[in-house]
Amino acid sequence: MSRPELVKKEIAGIAEYVPGKSIEEIARKYGLDPASIIKLGSNENVLGPSPKATKAVIARAGDINIYPSADASELVEAISVYTGFPVENICAAGPGMDGLLDNLMRMLISPGDEVILPLPTFSYYEIAARANGAVPVYVRSGDSFAFDIEGIMKAESERTKIIFLCSPNNPTGRLVAEADLRRILEHTRGLVFVDEAYVEFSDRNLSHLIREYDNIIVGRTFSKAFGLAGMRLGYGLMPAWIRSEYMKIATPFNISVPAIVAGIASLSDASYLQRSIQCARDGRTFLTKNIPFRVYDSQANFVLVDVAPLRSKDVSEALLKKGIIVRDCRSFREAGETLVRVTVGTPEQNNKVVAAFKEVSATI
Repeated sequence: MSRPELVKKEIAGIAEYVPGKSIEEIARKYGLDPASIIKLGSNENVLGPSPKATKAVIARAGDINIYPSADASELVEAISVYTGFPVENICAAGPGMDGLLDNLMRMLISPGDEVILPLPTFSYYEIAARANGAVPVYVRSGDSFAFDIEGIMKAESERTKIIFLCSPNNPTGRLVAEADLRRILEHTRGLVFVDEAYVEFSDRNLSHLIREYDNIIVGRTFSKAFGLAGMRLGYGLMPAWIRSEYMKIATPFNISVPAIVAGIASLSDASYLQRSIQCARDGRTFLTKNIPFRVYDSQANFVLVDVAPLRSKDVSEALLKKGIIVRDCRSFREAGETLVRVTVGTPEQNNKVVAAFKEVSATI
């Protein structure tokens, strides 16, 4: 017997988050050997984690009967060294940056507040905000998925609480220009959340603006460049006044011992991080030049491909049958029917992706 009347009314209209497909799922569906499948649909680090992180997790495996530090202070100190921000501006979070978002929405959103969402973008912003009673206000991106800064500012009202900006944006790979972010920060009555999950792969970041503005929060993750997606570890950079309020509602012990030590070890391995970044940048250039469809410029570890006149559903399916998992972007609001997102792989994987796209394009 179900009792849906017990669930908050805000939950009823929320669409469930659509994750990338797993290797196991595709192996079962198409009768493929799991070892032959290339997973390039979730923007994971194809090189894996730093060996230092793996060793750190193994070394502390015997300590998982003990609670971690309530606020992951030792990890926060390591993040401070990495980012150059004092600990007063840093909150570690789990699971991943999603945990940071959940806590911020619980802290900031009251029923009827508005959040502004440039589209297309990462869908969990809307889920987290609506679950706390927020009303989403959508702003469609411009040509080539450039952020519509004028549209974002016009969309603001007295009820605006948060503006979400993903930079580099998922799924487009576009950056927010610093001058545009400054305009928004100086215009808005609310807060601006800048998601920099993919920032290590880009040419620039925007976190330094925290030193100038009191209404910006920057979210980061260890899931991408650091290769710790399975650890579900993220952090936020924010003005001290926001951190002070955030810590009142942050879930205690929300980062596990393995995640803490893996994060610290990853931050200490600068050479491995640089190797991961270079792999993504080189592969990004290769895919952009060689995929026989329109490929948008990207500053992330993925590229966005417009497969028109074909449909993304059909192209994704064709690649899945070949054992190549990519992301059909139809689940992104306002992304349309022809966009496919491809994570940058190893050189060997990238060659297979290009060959598969060429086979598909030959059918047109």
